[in-house]
Amino acid sequence: MSQETEYTPPRVWEPKESGGKFASINRPVAGPTHEKALPVGKHPFQLYSLATPNGVKAGVMFEELLALGHQGAEYDAWLIDIGEGDQFGSGFVEVNPNSKIPALMDHSTDTPTRVFESGSILLYLAEKFGEFLPKEHAARTEALNWLFWQMGSAPFLGGGFGHFYSYAPVKLEYPIDRYAMETKRQLDVLNRHLAENRYLAGDEYSIADIANWAWYGQLVLGRLYDAAEFLQVHEYTHVVRWAEEIDARPAVQRGRMVNRTFGEPETQLHERHDASDFETRTEDKR
Repeated sequence: MSQETEYTPPRVWEPKESGGKFASINRPVAGPTHEKALPVGKHPFQLYSLATPNGVKAGVMFEELLALGHQGAEYDAWLIDIGEGDQFGSGFVEVNPNSKIPALMDHSTDTPTRVFESGSILLYLAEKFGEFLPKEHAARTEALNWLFWQMGSAPFLGGGFGHFYSYAPVKLEYPIDRYAMETKRQLDVLNRHLAENRYLAGDEYSIADIANWAWYGQLVLGRLYDAAEFLQVHEYTHVVRWAEEIDARPAVQRGRMVNRTFGEPETQLHERHDASDFETRTEDKR
């Protein structure tokens, strides 16, 4: 193992420019940096997001609910450009004091309800519409087990492996090895479970699958960090089977387009205000 320059922490840490893709928006305090009201459209739900894995969860959930005929799940999806610091606008901070996407406002309640954290959004919508969360106690508990597993595990994949492998200003062997090992361990956890189960909670597709697919499914499909070969994701055959099955769902294909600003123009729908937008407002048609 190559030796990196040893770092001796000072007695008191002080923030400094660290470099890397997102260095310009990182800061050690919360709260807004500027005044900016959020737009509000015509539908009951107002989603403020970007098609990162966490944002994809919300888009997929809404499209799945609409595919089942829940017209009350109609939504407007507004783009939050985290590279430009939109998440630090005063309106967004009112919805999510943690300044992370996705954030949701439900205007169908007597007093508008804010919902933040992607797992909370999935659970909120599942309970509101009675879908994608098993009714039977053991299966429901298993779905929640895997939902919260994802919420606790994905930071090692995103903020750990993804950051040091793709976004850090220099490639360092120790953190890449550390987080690659943990990412592969997590993939093995999923692979062993999916060897005996069609979906994470058994035979029923649920919010646990939506949450985990957005991260681990897209990873094994080669869509995260250009790391499929590095991590040898093809070895996790049961995860790949599961990921491909979910990826084939039309609602998932639509959901991952919502608030997407990268990739092929025909897969980018910067804002979503109507079901017809998928046919008429993608970037290849604008």
